Amino acid sequence: MNKYGKRRMAEKRDVQNQRDFGKYFALIVVIVFTVFIGRFLYIAVTKKVSGNNLVEIANQTYHEKSTLKASRGTIYDASGQLIVEDTKRYSIYVVLSKTAVAYGQKLYLKNSDKKKAAEILHEYLGMDVDKLLSLFSQPKYQVELGKKGQDISLSTKNQIVKEMKKSKITGINFSESTDRMYPNGIFSSHLIGVVSKDSSGNLYGTMGLEALYDNYLKGRDGYDMRSTDSHGIKLSGMKSRLVKAKDGDNIYTTFNSRDQSYLESLLNKAQETYHPKSMNVVLMNAKTGAILAASQRPTFNPQTREGIEDQWKNTLMEDTYEPGSVMKILTMSAAIDSGNYNENEYFKSGSMKIGNSQRVNDWEVAGWGYLNYRQGFIRSSNVGMAKLEQKMGAKLWEKYIKKFGLLKSTDSGLSSNESSGSIEYKYPIEQANTAFGQGINVTVLQMMQAFSSVANNGEMVKPYLIEKIVNPTSGKTIKTDKKTVVGHPIKKSTAEKVRDMMQDVVNDPNGTGNAYKINGYDIGVKTGTAQISGNNGYLTGETNYIFSVAGMAPIKNPQYVLYVTMKQPAGFGGKTSSEMLATIFNPLMKRVLDESQNESTPSEAIDVKSVVGQETGNAVKSFSDKDLVVTAIGNGAKIIKQSSDAGEELLPGQRIILVTDSGQTLPDLKGWTKSDMFKLKNLLGINVKFKGSGFVENQSVKPGTKIADIKELTVELK
Repeated sequence: MNKYGKRRMAEKRDVQNQRDFGKYFALIVVIVFTVFIGRFLYIAVTKKVSGNNLVEIANQTYHEKSTLKASRGTIYDASGQLIVEDTKRYSIYVVLSKTAVAYGQKLYLKNSDKKKAAEILHEYLGMDVDKLLSLFSQPKYQVELGKKGQDISLSTKNQIVKEMKKSKITGINFSESTDRMYPNGIFSSHLIGVVSKDSSGNLYGTMGLEALYDNYLKGRDGYDMRSTDSHGIKLSGMKSRLVKAKDGDNIYTTFNSRDQSYLESLLNKAQETYHPKSMNVVLMNAKTGAILAASQRPTFNPQTREGIEDQWKNTLMEDTYEPGSVMKILTMSAAIDSGNYNENEYFKSGSMKIGNSQRVNDWEVAGWGYLNYRQGFIRSSNVGMAKLEQKMGAKLWEKYIKKFGLLKSTDSGLSSNESSGSIEYKYPIEQANTAFGQGINVTVLQMMQAFSSVANNGEMVKPYLIEKIVNPTSGKTIKTDKKTVVGHPIKKSTAEKVRDMMQDVVNDPNGTGNAYKINGYDIGVKTGTAQISGNNGYLTGETNYIFSVAGMAPIKNPQYVLYVTMKQPAGFGGKTSSEMLATIFNPLMKRVLDESQNESTPSEAIDVKSVVGQETGNAVKSFSDKDLVVTAIGNGAKIIKQSSDAGEELLPGQRIILVTDSGQTLPDLKGWTKSDMFKLKNLLGINVKFKGSGFVENQSVKPGTKIADIKELTVELK
């Protein structure tokens, strides 16, 4: 083939190759286009890419959902005094990355500001400056400051923010969380309870009313769904959806805060003096069953959790014990009521045989010779009560035990684990023992319920603690509790006779309750000394008992029932067991009787008015004329702040704090309550620390110190 022919053949091959390439390329384009169209149609129909829902991503990207946290309900006493409420706490985080810039503004902590920021945090949080500077040098986007940078109060946070703004420091930020505030510290802690936080930071009750009424208290969160741009800024004209939070309901208890705080201080002193293994006290309205004050030892501080591991159990209703001689109130009541009591009949005291070999002994084994049964009650004779049990017979006495509500739960609703008690009642000696409170196990609340029948002329009322539950938004009461009559185990005449005997226990020279005399009042009591069961029988030794006293006053028409128990004190401190318990019983009973006498008519709530801007003298007089305790901070001419807002209600005797416009100094705080101290703290922004409970005894900063110079104030309460 010549040269010309070869070239023609090559040209033909090139043309064919171009045609083939064009066909293949066109095929590839068709395939790619088909895949693209198919993918597009798939996405359009399914709205998914790689398993991710594009609608959800778009909503997440362009719709911001903010949770609106519900406030947990507040717990009050009967007069509306605060016991527990929600509070905001803050934690610091520091942004270090220089990428934290928005709209030209630097949002990070600049190198030039680090030392000054550390000095400010040292001043308000007590953190080490060098350690802070080390944290600020870490190659992280942001850092947290550890324990001292957490759980910061609003007042401290505001002070830090103020100082940072003054120095034009950026990058110091706060995250907010909700916590529970227990301003009274130790305050019937096992009954009020505590909360914990779940993994999302939500509060839930774990003990006491906080747990039992969690569904009422917790409320329901809401949310705010709104359209935003890529920077999270709300877009105008776009629809938003708002579901309001429903705050938790408020609980009003039957507690009297003043009496409860006083009781706690009395128990603290007794604990320090006698070091018992445990104590229980309940003060109850005899007519209604309303619990006015109640506490136990060991206890804990719900604010700090200090002591919570020592005793998790609510011993007032979950713990059982042998009541000892206070049981004789019920034995004598049953004997009189059933017609088996003869005041003129005598028995030989000291010791008696039960069956062939077992004996019942008086605490004074030699006895007091022959006594009538009234004298036997006054002297607390076991023999006398055992003989009355024999007169009644085991079946009838057991019937009365059950009529008094023993051996079954009181159904108080104050514990999910309330005990029913137990009894050993098979043999004659066991039956006799129950007549003086041995061989039968009861709870404190069961005994209070039983005692109410004697105090209340035969009508037995159930102890209760919840007065009402109120919706915080509408103010509507959604649940109430009130007097509940649970039986009439004895007649009115029986109750009156037993109360007369209880008064003799106090007033008769031979009575075991002489230590419980209170000048100006007629008191009736029954004392108790119960043996404690051990692994090998009852314990021995002069302190291995449960010492107790049950009392009523005024005895002719009781308004109050008070029951005190103390288990295994380390020593008596030079006192008898009755004198020891009287250090708790007498001052508390006298206090409530004095209050009752002074308040012949119920105190009316005082509606607080705003006095901000008024002259100091006129403002002070306007509140003192209404029987409020007024404390003015400073010597200025006008009022600039007040501790209670306009419209708030206070009761006579409560404190209101006024701040004047100059010369602000710290007052003498002795005798102030913890609630008063929280008012001062919130009003002035002072960092206050507490030691103990009760009333202020000592303060770390002297009265007269300028408020502006106070960095921290510690008060000791007793």
